[in-house]
Amino acid sequence: MRYPDRAMIRIDSLRKAFGPLTALDGVSLEIREGETFGLLGPNGAGKTTLVHCLGGVLVPDAGAVDIDGAGSPDDPAVRRRLGVAPQMPALYGMLTGEENVRFFGRLYGLSGAALAERTREVLDRAGLLERARDRADAYSGGMKRRLNLACALVHDPPILLLDEPTVGVDPQSRLRLFEDVARLKGAGRTVVYTTHAMEEAERLCDRVAILDRGRVLALGTPEELIERHGGPSIVRATLDRVPADPSVLPGRVSGTSVQLETERPFEALARLAAAAEAAGIRLARVRVDRPDLEAVFLALTGRSLRDD
Repeated sequence: MRYPDRAMIRIDSLRKAFGPLTALDGVSLEIREGETFGLLGPNGAGKTTLVHCLGGVLVPDAGAVDIDGAGSPDDPAVRRRLGVAPQMPALYGMLTGEENVRFFGRLYGLSGAALAERTREVLDRAGLLERARDRADAYSGGMKRRLNLACALVHDPPILLLDEPTVGVDPQSRLRLFEDVARLKGAGRTVVYTTHAMEEAERLCDRVAILDRGRVLALGTPEELIERHGGPSIVRATLDRVPADPSVLPGRVSGTSVQLETERPFEALARLAAAAEAAGIRLARVRVDRPDLEAVFLALTGRSLRDD
């Protein structure tokens, strides 16, 4: 049974530093059962450090993490509730795809017929059954990502931590991973999905936390964040000729181009069309650019994405 308001992950005032670098600076979040929760931010924002703390790989300097009401991920029994697909695929290149999955399944206590069944199931869902007996170091980047996810899913955990799962993959594998995330959500899994790709978070995530320099800058659904922080829409139009009197048209006119910033783009477009018609001018092309999560990020940080 799913409990929509039940917190599967509680993060309270988490802090982690590496020498003079503060990677997490008082992060507090609740992630609910069955939601796909996005951690969005540039490289260096603290996303991977947070995932490592959630997975028990790193011990925070201060604060606490609770997994499904069972306690800290320091406890091996608690970690069994997690499936982790790290940013760098955690695979053994000398082993086959099947052997990798079986290895991780045994680490989680699976054996015998149950292990064989789960291995076949996750490899099938990953589209890797036909290559299951090939060594992992012969796989493409996208196949390694899919095998990485299969290893994370072999013990059927209720919570998945996916750290930048589409980095360096081909378009087909990227689409397959999107479908996998949608399927996991449909099955009631809680998914924590880190990315610096704004369109991925907007497409996949129920709620998003925008991180930068170890702090949560904003939290909400993509729609809420865009409405709250995204700024106005921009209506752009190209005229069939230069107007004799540009002042008769709303917006900023430059030659045959018109641009309007507005909170109500379709009303503004209607006004522009009516004014142009009254002036005997035709709108040759029209485009409406609505704000997105990248606009939200830039509004909150005041700078473009970085690679530090």
